[in-house]
Amino acid sequence: MSGLPRADLPTDESLILASGSPRRSQLLKAAGYSFTVQPASDEAECGMCSRETAPELVARYAYRKAADVASKNDGGLILAADTVASCYGQILGKPHDIEHAEAMLRQLSGRRHDVFSGFCVWSVSQNRCVVEVVRTELQMQTLSEEMLAEYLDSMLWEGKAGAFGFQDGNDWLEVLDGGSETNVVGLPMERLAEVFRDFDLLATEIAIEKDGPSFPN
Repeated sequence: MSGLPRADLPTDESLILASGSPRRSQLLKAAGYSFTVQPASDEAECGMCSRETAPELVARYAYRKAADVASKNDGGLILAADTVASCYGQILGKPHDIEHAEAMLRQLSGRRHDVFSGFCVWSVSQNRCVVEVVRTELQMQTLSEEMLAEYLDSMLWEGKAGAFGFQDGNDWLEVLDGGSETNVVGLPMERLAEVFRDFDLLATEIAIEKDGPSFPN
C-alpha cells in the first residue's frame, strides 16, 4: 500500500506498536512511521463477555493491550489494536484451525458483514489515552466449493479475523460505501492520523485503581 495518511506524533515519545501483527507493522511502515514492536501478553486478549458487542470487544481488547505494554515502559506512545468480523451479530475472531476457518467462510459466503477495528493510543508520560472503533462494511461473493477449498489450502486464513485477509487480493471481497480498506487489514490509518492530530482534544486521563487501569466508559 502507498499514499497512506500520516500525521506527526502528538508527543515527543517514541511510538511502540503493541502488536505482533505483520500487517499492522506493514501499514505503519507504508505510512512512514518509525516505531518499535512490543506485543502485549496473551492475557490481555481474553475474557469475552457474553453480552459484549463487536465494537465493545475490540475497544476493550485494544485498551487492555495498550495497558499491558504501558505497564512495562517508563515512557512511550503506545498503539494497540484489535480486529474482528461480525455477521448478523455473531463475532468472528481468528480461526482456531482449518475446520473453524471453513465454518466462518461458509457463514460469510454471499453475505454482507462488518469488520470492526478498535485501537488505543496511550501516552505513558501524560497518563492519557484515546480509544476509537472504526466499522467497515464488506460484501463477500458466494464461494464455490472450488474457491473455498483453494483458499483453505492456501493457509492465508491463519491469524485473520473472519478467516480472510482483504490484503490477499481476493476478488470475492468488496468494501462497501467507501469504507476503510486499512481498517479491514487491521488498523484504520485514516482515523489513526486524525487521532494523532487531535490527541490533545480527544485524550482522557487514565484512572489507575488497585487492580490496574480501568477501562474508560
